[in-house]
Amino acid sequence: MKIFIKGGHIVNESRVTEGNIVIENGNIIEISKHQPEASFDETIDASGCYILPGIIDDHVHFREPGLTEKADIDTESRAAAAGGVTSYFDMPNCNPQTTSLKALEEKQAVAREKSHVNYAFFYGATNDNIDTFSQLDATRIPGIKLFMGSSTGNMLVDRQEVLERIFQCCKLPLMVHCEDTDIINRNMARAQEAWGEDPPVNLHAMIRSEEACVESTRKAVALANKYGTRLHVAHISTAEELELFTACRDSAETNITAEACVGHLFFTQLDHERLGARIKVNPAIKTPVDQFMLREALTDGRISVVATDHAPHLLSQKEGGCAKAASGMPMIQFSLVTMLELVDEGVLTIQRLVELMCHNPARLFGVQQRGFLRKGYRADITIVRPKCPWTVTADTILSKCGWSPMEGHQYQWRVERTLCNGQTVYADGQVAADVLGEAITFSHS
Repeated sequence: MKIFIKGGHIVNESRVTEGNIVIENGNIIEISKHQPEASFDETIDASGCYILPGIIDDHVHFREPGLTEKADIDTESRAAAAGGVTSYFDMPNCNPQTTSLKALEEKQAVAREKSHVNYAFFYGATNDNIDTFSQLDATRIPGIKLFMGSSTGNMLVDRQEVLERIFQCCKLPLMVHCEDTDIINRNMARAQEAWGEDPPVNLHAMIRSEEACVESTRKAVALANKYGTRLHVAHISTAEELELFTACRDSAETNITAEACVGHLFFTQLDHERLGARIKVNPAIKTPVDQFMLREALTDGRISVVATDHAPHLLSQKEGGCAKAASGMPMIQFSLVTMLELVDEGVLTIQRLVELMCHNPARLFGVQQRGFLRKGYRADITIVRPKCPWTVTADTILSKCGWSPMEGHQYQWRVERTLCNGQTVYADGQVAADVLGEAITFSHS
């Protein structure tokens, strides 16, 4: 099948240009300012729109297997498509956890049958599975996920000798959740003494504090420097943590990078007064100063990737305060349009947005043939239209949990169409149920 995308502003590799794109058999075969004379099976008019590489979200929790009352690969990949996300990397803390070769293979098999966009799965590190790292097919996974802070089951790794061995043995990118459990536990105990068993949710940033984040991130950076580990620190939430990445930002050869999440860029802890536990996440959303500095870091090189940490829960599971309400929120359907709001506000350019959400995830994880609009690459393409107001309502939310912290919010940008491997997976407000994504392949160097 031959497809012609006509017109539009193509945003790719630091440039915005007027042009057309030709797709054949799922690949981009031509990018040109001139209209080809060939005939096409389908013509897509992108006049007035911006044409981006498909968004790559390097941090999601689609909850399958074992937690599918909240979300599953089918529903959340539909939400991804509606948000312009064509590829995702899913986290291992499901049930059973993705900490064995068998669990990884079973998860990949489910995605082949159910995922409407492209998929890959992190392998989880535990206290006792380090010997399995060498058995992994490195072409099929983005890396290893390590929880150096609070987590569930046996995925919390905080023994120094085990951490040393993981950082020493890991030859793949190591994505790390950094919070110091001892500090969090002490803070929670103090809060419970003052406020009772379930302290108010607006104390969440005091309990999962700046200190807890900074101490853990500092330890991860020191271990990565000691062993030369390829470290990617997830969901940076504090201004002080950013200082740990200042030395890395100007080096093309750096082995240490940082991710920011849309929730920490859009909300502050003051929003708990309005939204309560709906924006309770780990690490906690923090002060307006932290938000300001995170936004500054989007353009100075300290933040390399923007993702969502998409983590659905049922609203019934979000009831309560710091101790009882579940942490995590669904954001994948609204991540791109939220970041485009920051473009309109002058926080970053649309070219930098594409670096953070498309190019850099592909570069840092060695994604093959995706993340750029290039001849010969898979045709993962997102078309967005500016100055097209719409409001998030309950019936527009595709995540299985059925709610979003963005409900009631009016956006000025709209995702017009999402193409995954050259097939339209989302257009006119509808997801194409018969379109399935592909397994992402990696080349780690």
